[in-house]
Amino acid sequence: MEAAQEQLVNLIASVAILEGDIERKKEEIAQAEIDYEEAKREEERQYNTMRARIKYMYENGTTSSTEYIDILLNAESLTDALNKAAYAEKLAEYDRNMLNKFIKAKEDEAERKKALEDDLSELEEVQIDLEHSREDLNATIEEQQATIENFSSKLAAAKSEAKAYQKKIEEDNAEIARIVAAEKEAARKKAEEEARKKKEAEEAAKKAAQEASKTKQVTENPAEETGKAEEKTTNSEKENVNTSKQETEERQEEKQEEVEVEEEEQEEQEENHTSSSSSGGGRGSEIASYAQNFIGNPYVAGGTSLTDGCDCSGFTQAVYSHFGYSLPRRSDDQGHYGSAVDGMENAQPGDIFYYVGHVGIYIGNGYIVHASTPSSGIKITPATYRSVASIRRIV
Repeated sequence: MEAAQEQLVNLIASVAILEGDIERKKEEIAQAEIDYEEAKREEERQYNTMRARIKYMYENGTTSSTEYIDILLNAESLTDALNKAAYAEKLAEYDRNMLNKFIKAKEDEAERKKALEDDLSELEEVQIDLEHSREDLNATIEEQQATIENFSSKLAAAKSEAKAYQKKIEEDNAEIARIVAAEKEAARKKAEEEARKKKEAEEAAKKAAQEASKTKQVTENPAEETGKAEEKTTNSEKENVNTSKQETEERQEEKQEEVEVEEEEQEEQEENHTSSSSSGGGRGSEIASYAQNFIGNPYVAGGTSLTDGCDCSGFTQAVYSHFGYSLPRRSDDQGHYGSAVDGMENAQPGDIFYYVGHVGIYIGNGYIVHASTPSSGIKITPATYRSVASIRRIV
């Protein structure tokens, strides 16, 4: 009785979760279509702007070289020629930037269109899962209705329990989305900070090298810097020069030390980043890395080959089998296998993310690798692309 009741609760909750995922996916597709149309308008606007800006150069066959010749021949003076040449260079740079924006707009549009197609494919897969779950639910209700007394009250209790379970899943996924967003923001800020420090270190090193070059010139060729005036320099002035030279060398040494310290700090940060990104290290990270070797390979329903084709549970089963672990064949069974992971904050590379009727392997930083659909094959996807029903640890 308890097993039958638990099965009924899981099926009711599964149907509700899939229906919610489908509704959200439709909203995402609608937004993707809006973005797609906006990208098309941006492409047209940029194309028209580009045509207006570079019509003379590209449609009339004028080249930048003849344009510069015209500038030089018609200039009133050398200063006038330099100013006009600088303006022409800026104009050409602007045209190149406009052309690059045009190309980028088309690439963005193509990516949006591909994402839309993937969303539609994912939606078709979810709809198939939903129909199967509905069939299982109806069959279970009919079977239990014929064998269990007071079934109507038990069905009502099961629906209530399933609703509470669904609410918990929604709350868990909201927390997962928050954690993933926070991790991405922290990674973005860290990358910006590292880039800033690297730039500062490069500028400091460049400045130190310039000062060292100047000091070397003063030391080796003082006549070139001061002319013959050095012959008339007093003893006091010589002392000032030596003092200035010493101060310059000291400043140079201090800046060089600062650069070395910053470089050591940056290397330490990179080591820490590498260590943290593979946290959960060991076997889990090895499994996650191995799984990514098969990105781009085909999705085949019922398949278990990492190279010739597999479905979602066949993929996870084959990957874990490579490391000596035996997983159940069905995704629903894998979603209850191993030990439960309490929350996204405790997820580690190698963990199995279970969605209703689907599984993937967590690779860290809020992403999974999984055998997705026949149209997209094995790929990397944000872990929050569907409602996460459970996170399981095998190793």
